[in-house]
Amino acid sequence: MHMKRRLAMGILLVLAMLITSLPMLACDTKFIPGEADKKVLQGLPPEFLSISQAWDLVQKNYVDKTKLDPVKMAQGAIRGMVEAVGDPYTEYFSPQSLEATMADYTGLYQGIGAYIGKKDKQIVIIAPMPGSPAESAGLIAGDMILKIDGESTSQMNTEEASLKIKGPAGSDVLLLVYREGDKEPFELKLTRREIKMDTIKSEMRGQLAYIRIQQFMVPTTDDFKKALVESYKKGAKGIILDLRDNPGGLLSEAVDIASQFLTRGIAVKIVDKNGFETVQKVKPGGIAKDLPVIVLVNGGSASASEIVAGALQDNGRAKLAGAKTFGKASVQNFIKLDDGSAIKVTIAHYYTPNGTFISGTGLTPDYPTSLKDEELIKWAEEYLNSVIASQPVPVPPK
Repeated sequence: MHMKRRLAMGILLVLAMLITSLPMLACDTKFIPGEADKKVLQGLPPEFLSISQAWDLVQKNYVDKTKLDPVKMAQGAIRGMVEAVGDPYTEYFSPQSLEATMADYTGLYQGIGAYIGKKDKQIVIIAPMPGSPAESAGLIAGDMILKIDGESTSQMNTEEASLKIKGPAGSDVLLLVYREGDKEPFELKLTRREIKMDTIKSEMRGQLAYIRIQQFMVPTTDDFKKALVESYKKGAKGIILDLRDNPGGLLSEAVDIASQFLTRGIAVKIVDKNGFETVQKVKPGGIAKDLPVIVLVNGGSASASEIVAGALQDNGRAKLAGAKTFGKASVQNFIKLDDGSAIKVTIAHYYTPNGTFISGTGLTPDYPTSLKDEELIKWAEEYLNSVIASQPVPVPPK
């Protein structure tokens, strides 16, 4: 009996020694920053020492050295650091994703033809492109993308989600989509194709020019001016400017477009991280300063679209009709790193000429209405024809 008790006590003692020694086994490698670490950390917060410490710990202790890819691990560390900022518009781009993103601004890529963003920590459709697989499949602004080919998007940034949605023309992508008001999400299988993004669509509707801007990219202003000149030649007496489902783009293009309609004044106010305000004034030489204008907007009108719409509304140049806009009131800049990657950083906030900050709230139309698609265009025709004839303008149904 005593023998069994002594044996049991011995086993317990050995177990206690093993258990108490486990933390020592996990921490037996002490990190002592060397001169190289100190040099790298110069000018950085002391908390960043943990990054160097983490690399040192993993590369000295991880069981399979073949899986330790410094490039991937460095990119992961940068991506995590940028995401920790908590701004959906401040993002890290690997060299490959940066190249693909820059190509988008040229107007040609392969995918489903949808602009995406992040809202309330969820990947959402900002706008489908006209005639795209996304539009044909029925995707609309505000749709939430929960999964891409079975992979949850909950931890993805817009760059990662965009790369997974894009792919070779002819290949398929499966999306799990949730739409506000629906009880359950639904799946959509889309076939990718080559997408050519014509930023301007224009046509004459009787005595009115209908011009739709689909995105603000490098050629947008030149194409817009050409559309205006052609409209004038055809005798246009009013302009329907359609900015619905336009996710934005280049700030410079937005200022240039707004300047086509304004004689003087402020296009937009930019406030940087130090609170310093820069006023972007209307540029001279606009060619559509006299004709009456109505601007169509909706929840897919974001960023640069809101700058143009806000400039025309605040300067009393045009009324807005449709639904509230998206509410993105920030300016980003791509800053390249030495390895060819880049960080898209929010460098400023913008305010409308009257000083309104629309982040998260958007612009409120002068004529709010539930009319969509062609119905809203037809109302806009009635509105402008009434203005031209100096008659009372129609009020659209809410």
